[in-house]
Amino acid sequence: MSRKIRVIVVDDSALVRSLLSEIINRQRDMECIGTANDPLVAREMIRELNPDVITLDVEMPRMDGIDFLGRLMRLRPMPVVMISTLTERGGEITMKALELGAVDFVAKPRVGLASGLSDLATQIVDKIRVAAVAQVRRAPARDSSSPAGSAGGMSAAPVSALLGRLSTEKLICIGASTGGTEAIKEVLIQMPADSPGIVITQHMPPGFTTSFAARLNGLCQITVKEAVNGERILPGHAYIAPGGTQFHVARSGANYVAVVDDGPPVNRHKPSVEVLFKSAASVVGRNAYGIMLTGMGNDGAAAMREMKDAGSYNYVQDEATCIVFGMPREAIAHGASDEVLPLGHIAPALIARLRGATDRLHHRI
Repeated sequence: MSRKIRVIVVDDSALVRSLLSEIINRQRDMECIGTANDPLVAREMIRELNPDVITLDVEMPRMDGIDFLGRLMRLRPMPVVMISTLTERGGEITMKALELGAVDFVAKPRVGLASGLSDLATQIVDKIRVAAVAQVRRAPARDSSSPAGSAGGMSAAPVSALLGRLSTEKLICIGASTGGTEAIKEVLIQMPADSPGIVITQHMPPGFTTSFAARLNGLCQITVKEAVNGERILPGHAYIAPGGTQFHVARSGANYVAVVDDGPPVNRHKPSVEVLFKSAASVVGRNAYGIMLTGMGNDGAAAMREMKDAGSYNYVQDEATCIVFGMPREAIAHGASDEVLPLGHIAPALIARLRGATDRLHHRI
């Protein structure tokens, strides 16, 4: 029998510590080896017990979770699952935590804490299991608000690519899960202002995609927003699937439009990459570009192959730069990829391909 995943729970609420400990200890493959009511106690406990994963509350006394996470990821990088509050401020703080290197987060219910956390038990332990195998990286010693190439070593956003007329015909489709918020940022900050429309499904619960979109919008040359049902998908814009909905694309005359609805989970996800990519295969065809980024599981892999069969050109993030190589690995196994690239190389490769298509279009005119 393999060694159990050893978890430390850090939370200022005695009730939350007790509930999380109970949820963890019910699993055959993990154990809670300690709990701490604030980061200063946790720091000593981590040194002494050397856990595989910690769960960390965002807001705590003496030192808040974000300050502690920043120090931890600089000095002793390790897998962290944040326990977040479902508020606007909680969403912003959670995005910051993911930027600092947290693997994932769980949204703490605002009411009915005991029953709410029990309902989330499967999600909590699944995220701990993913965190235990994730590739965790030391937090960069730079201003996290300034865009810069990360894992791929590429530079920040280039000047306008002058893609022109082509931008209205093409559509870029991105799917991601665990580790995806930072990976998506890495792609989008390199996209020029005249980029084709971009549609994105990132596995995320309701209440957090608003903060995610706002954060990206402040960093990118393109406009980034949550998708709204029925809106036209425009060049120079990226549209993120709202958490807890399904998002796909449709046609209205010569235009692509966003469809956001309350469809059922697909591959256990809502939003699901499969739903978005399947619509791209049927609606966009050879005018689509697919990008599969870091994430656990196989959501979107089969539909990405459908995109390729319909004529799309697809990029898949390589293992070395993924936090979790599950979804990219599955896309490759399905024969869905045209190129497998380090994260920082995906946007430049895509822009170069778009420029080539633009040049060919101009030569025909």
